Amino acid sequence: MSSKTRFINPYTDFGFKKLFGEEANKDLLIDFLNQLLPQKHIIKKLTFRNVEKQSDVALDRKAIFDIHCLSETNERFVVEMQKAKIKYFKDRSLFYTTFPIKEQAEKGDWNFRLDPIYYVAILDFFYDEEKEKAKVRREVQLKDQDCELFFDKLNYVFLQMPAFNKKKEELKSHYDKWLYFLKHLEHLEDVPEILKEPVFEKAFKVAEIANFSAEEYSAYQQSLLLYRDMVNMMKTKFDEGIEYVAIRCLKQGKTIDEISDITGLLREKIEQIKKKMSKG
Repeated sequence: MSSKTRFINPYTDFGFKKLFGEEANKDLLIDFLNQLLPQKHIIKKLTFRNVEKQSDVALDRKAIFDIHCLSETNERFVVEMQKAKIKYFKDRSLFYTTFPIKEQAEKGDWNFRLDPIYYVAILDFFYDEEKEKAKVRREVQLKDQDCELFFDKLNYVFLQMPAFNKKKEELKSHYDKWLYFLKHLEHLEDVPEILKEPVFEKAFKVAEIANFSAEEYSAYQQSLLLYRDMVNMMKTKFDEGIEYVAIRCLKQGKTIDEISDITGLLREKIEQIKKKMSKG
């Protein structure tokens, strides 16, 4: 990555919080969330809430950044940026929504009425399920056996950013523009003409590294280093996993062409693994 990058990487802790987690930039988060919500829950104002991290797992803290907020009409939001695939991803998402549920409990005589909860996850990876890989956006609610809505106050919105592949000329909606902004921000040298709208012009100004103080710049560089370390670690684990599959296939007597189809590895790489096995 060039040291002359103009805009921040929004997948870093600093970048995510700079864009969406500061009081002065609250309008950016409101505008973004409103692209994901039904008309009845459109946000006019919201309040940031300081919620203590619930995870004690080091990898979890490095891979996930979150913002908790409450709208003027009492919708509760957990907005997360997840830059690495973690084990039991769906279990963890469900677990985290239990906290805004439990904190609504009132002391004394309480009738169990709950305010709506939205869990919004911006993912820099695909889920495990093959059928989901094509879905940029997935919305989940609690439904019965006939697929009829049973409970409308617990809502999950997952955005698989790697699946968003629209080019500038293909952007039609405000929602499309936000996803394009988040996915390409770090690599843009100038503000695209199609994003020259007040909300995006402010977002670009907030994200421009030249506008940072010395302290902010230092904090961003540290955050960027952590991001790169995480990406490299996950890539290493993925590569090791693919090589393990290739070894198993070789032991099962599969041909190099078959293994290449299964793993996506080049024939030359599989030949190298085969030679390494014969020496071992």
